[in-house]
Amino acid sequence: MWKLLQGGKRATAQTARYVSGFSALAPRSLDSILKLNTVRHATPEEVVSLWNKYHSGRGLVSAVINKEQFNTIQHRAKTCPFFVVPLQEENGYTSFFLQAQMPHLLFTGLEDYKMRGTNASPYLTLAHYTELADSKGLVLVRGDIVFPSKLSDIQAKKLMDISHSFFLHDSRFSIVEDFNKNSADFEFQDVLKELNISAGP
Repeated sequence: MWKLLQGGKRATAQTARYVSGFSALAPRSLDSILKLNTVRHATPEEVVSLWNKYHSGRGLVSAVINKEQFNTIQHRAKTCPFFVVPLQEENGYTSFFLQAQMPHLLFTGLEDYKMRGTNASPYLTLAHYTELADSKGLVLVRGDIVFPSKLSDIQAKKLMDISHSFFLHDSRFSIVEDFNKNSADFEFQDVLKELNISAGP
């Protein structure tokens, strides 16, 4: 693990105080995005369609997960709030540092984190809105791309989906646990293998 973060401050659940300055931008309230009274009588399927259509092609990314999935992510992120997520590129991959501050997930470039530590600015912030969790069983997810020059819409969508999967699927979450709790057992190759990314020559 420490090889990945060499040059930056260590990031584990036990040393969370070192990254306390890495914080989310103030998110918009859900009601400022989606008037809740207009979807009071809508079906869950209609809400999903409306939410994703609103964010399509706007320099934003979106998703909808169910209440149980959100509860799993939130529970696991409390004890394992950090991870490194690689994205496949034409020539290799680029890695991003993830910090969970539920209901938010924050991402910055791993190289930026190595150089700037807690002063590194997020490239992407994900907000999970739970206002419809009880009435419709839905949690709405909105991703704001802070630096479009560093992260495209397509990359942001992949980053969101991959990160959710590592908290939701037991086999993948075991790798997140090693990163946070058992650094001696963590192998970045396991992450690459899980995502079918070649480590290169």
